[in-house]
Order: sequence, then C-alpha cells, then structure tokens
Amino acid sequence: MTLLRIDALNVQIGGTPILRDVSLSVSAGEVVAVTGESGSGKSMTALSVMQLLPDGAQATGSVTLDGHDLLQLDEPTLCTLRGNTVGMVFQEPMTALNPVMTIGAQVAETLRLHRPDLNADAQARAVLDRVELHDIPMARFPHELSGGQRQRVVIAIAIACGPKLLIADEPTTALDVTTQAQILALLKRLAAEDGMGLLMITHDLAVVAQMADRITVMRHGEVVEDGTTAPLLTNPAHDYTRALLAASTHRVVLPEASSDAPLLRVDSVVRDYALPRTRLFAPPRHHRAVDGVSFDIPRGGRIGLVGESGCGKSTLTRAILGLEPVQAGSITLDGTPVTDPGVRRKMQVVFQDPYGSFNPRHRVSRLITEPFHLLPEPPPDRADRIATALTDVGLSPGDADKYPHQFSGGQRQRLAIARALIIRPELVIFDEAVSALDVSVRAQILDLIAGLCKQYNLTYLFISHDLSVVRTITDRVLVMQAGKIVEDRPTETVFTAPTHPYTRTLIDAAPTLPQLEMTP
Repeated sequence: MTLLRIDALNVQIGGTPILRDVSLSVSAGEVVAVTGESGSGKSMTALSVMQLLPDGAQATGSVTLDGHDLLQLDEPTLCTLRGNTVGMVFQEPMTALNPVMTIGAQVAETLRLHRPDLNADAQARAVLDRVELHDIPMARFPHELSGGQRQRVVIAIAIACGPKLLIADEPTTALDVTTQAQILALLKRLAAEDGMGLLMITHDLAVVAQMADRITVMRHGEVVEDGTTAPLLTNPAHDYTRALLAASTHRVVLPEASSDAPLLRVDSVVRDYALPRTRLFAPPRHHRAVDGVSFDIPRGGRIGLVGESGCGKSTLTRAILGLEPVQAGSITLDGTPVTDPGVRRKMQVVFQDPYGSFNPRHRVSRLITEPFHLLPEPPPDRADRIATALTDVGLSPGDADKYPHQFSGGQRQRLAIARALIIRPELVIFDEAVSALDVSVRAQILDLIAGLCKQYNLTYLFISHDLSVVRTITDRVLVMQAGKIVEDRPTETVFTAPTHPYTRTLIDAAPTLPQLEMTP
C-alpha cells in the first residue's frame, strides 16, 4: 500500500524554481533513499512533505500522505499530522533539541501534545528504552550525551506517537562509523517492527546501499533516476548517477614523502580532566582522555587519526595545537615545545564546518589573512599573497571581495584551506575537513589536498571518521581507542591486515558500495 505519493511537485521561491516535476512514492514498511549533491533539492523535498517550506515558497502539484493532500491542508490540520502521522529526524541533533529541557521532558512534550490520554512520563521512558537508551536517566540534558545518544533522542521524539512515515534527513553525517552503523540498524529495525515507511535523505551512497529498498537520484531539483537499490547501484542508467558512484570511490595519488626527519614528536602524553566530587569530602577523581600517547610525524608525512567519538582525538588535537595543557609527556614541533609562542605560526588547522569558522561580516580578503597576525611583521605583498592563496585552491583572485555566504560548501572549505596555507605552515591539521561535504565536492577537496602535497610538500594530520577518505589521503594511520593508540602502521597494511580487534571493528562497521558494472 502506497503511504506517501509525490506527483509533479514544483516549488518556487521568489520566482526561482527549486523543485521541478518531482515524483516519488513510499510504501508502508519500505525504505526509500533520496540522494544527490548539495543543492539538488533533497531536503526541500522532505520539507515539502512536512509543509515546513520557507516563507515565500510556492508549491504546486500533489503530496499525498495516508490519503491527505498536504498542499491543500490548513496549518492546524498539518500540526495534527506532524508527529502523529509523520515524524522527522534532522541532521544535527544538538540544534534540533532544546538545550534547557531534559531529554525526558522533550519526548513527553510530544506525547502530551498528541496523546493526552497517555501517561506521558511513563510512555517517554518506554520510547527511550525502545531506541536503546536503557541506562540513560530522563533527567539528562542534551549536552550531557554523546552525538549518537543525542541522535537516538531525536529519533525517540520522532517515533513517540507511532507515525506511519519517518523522514530522516542526513541522520548519520557527523557520526563515527560504529555509531553510524548502530543508528542505521536502529532506523531499519523501527521501520520493520512498525511497518513504518522511511524516507531517507543522504549523500552517502554506501549508506544508501546498506539501507534502502529503492533509490531516487536528484540533480538541480529534478529526479534523474529512480529504481530498486541493487540494480541501480550496480548498473546505473544515468550519467549523473555514474558520476556520483565514481566520486564515492574516488582515490587520489599522493606523491612520495620527501623526508623522514621527524617534524612533530608526541612523547608519552597524558591529559586528565577533573571530575565532580560524588560527596563533600570524597577524594578528587579524574578522567584520562589521553593515556600515554606517543608518535612522530615526519616532515612531508601524511598521517591519519581515526577512532570513535570520545576516544580522545579532539583532546589530543588541542594539545598538539598548544591549546590544552598536558599532565605528563611532551609535544614538540621541530624540537620546540608547541606551547612556545613562536611555534603557533608554524601550525594551522582546517575545521569541519568552514562556515562556522568564518566571521560572516568580513570579506574573504580579511578572513584568509587572519594568520598574518602571527607573523612578526605583516608581509608587504599582501594583495599578491591573497591572490596566490586563492589561485592555489582553485578559486579566483576576484573572490577576495566576496563574503562567505556567497560561496558553496566546497568553496568555503577551499577558503579554509587557503587561510591555513597562506603563511606556509610546517604542519596542517585537517579536523573532519570533508565529513559534511557531498561525495563530488569531497572528491574535489581530496584532489586539491593531493595537488598541494606535490606543490608544497605538505605535512598534515588528517582526522576523520570516514575510513574510505583516510585510506586514500594518508600514508600512515593511527587508530585511537579510550585515549590510547592501539595501532600505528602504514595505511594499506591497517586496512588489509589489521592486528587489533578494535581496528577490525571499525573497518567492519564502515558501509561499502557494491561493485559497479560499467556497461556501455
């Protein structure tokens, strides 16, 4: 039985076409994935189903859910359907949750609104148990949970009233591979148990291959291909689908490292955090986030750092950047402690969210020259340095007069790389630098990094939860678990013959694509 049917949906905002003749359907118990690049119209299609389109949007066509044409309903009726008949899981759980309300209160709020006849608190506990948060007290606040636990709370809110359709918009983008596997298994189990239709929005084709019964591929607001998962992924009919699959398995060729001389040396580093006392005169307690970590990065080396959320990657990164004190051990760059003020200009970092790391009120020319403040004197050839930095990352010198919002996500990440390289640092740290990008833009950024390696002999530490990216962009991989480095070997050796069980667990949890049949 067809649960959701979208027929010839067109959406315009201010006269600009956003969606053009989009048609798809979801049956009860079926998992349908909508995939494509950023800007293809995936999320706008989901928002059309929820009728949460931005102001000024005009929608025509038909969106029928469980017999209701959603485009013809008034807002009070839509409010009744949202939560009761259709639920939605958003991409970023921390922004979807209320930071000043406990998780139990947020789940119970949905139940009180739609099911006043139930004991909301008792039912909320049952729903949290159902999403496998058995040991988490309802009195916890969102900031007290891990990323995977927060996403489970968002799922609990979405399924609290037993909706017939669940929309999941990039539900695993920011999660590590093992947490991602758990969330995907949870969503699939809930859909099977309740006979619930699942409309999944994602740019990760490996996730699509694992989850979906059918796939809808979108580009520029249009559906370019639609079909059953296995045939579509192994023998796609449309050139755009083939391009997405090629980008998903894209491999770069790194130049040979030019030197084995150590540049960064991490020696027996320990980082502890104080924990609150359990009673008035209780002895102080500590959590050991980094536990005796040692490794070297040679000049010209490309090192990957992988591990689950909470393993200590971010704490170690802040310590390397001189932003965290350590209780034992030492971290030196070219023989000088990283806490020395003169070392700061020799290291730069590229963050996960380029838009969040830029001041939106400043132009590119000011943003990418921020590292000049680390130099003893500003360079006299400032304009030439800006033009060279932008050209090196595939942008135009004319882009210096633009603002961050005028660029796409991939272009903003290029700007972040330009800012990191403009003073020619000796070490660059890429902190989840491509995790939020779609597959084609990710391939472009990886090609850019490989090209910069040839041009500047880059030395970098690449932190990521995406093992396929780490495999293609690094020479050596460090695997971190519970604050310790449990494996440190050449990249291909780690992936083909891991020695530690934890490494094997990470590799097995990563979704993979089926073999592509390139038929003419």
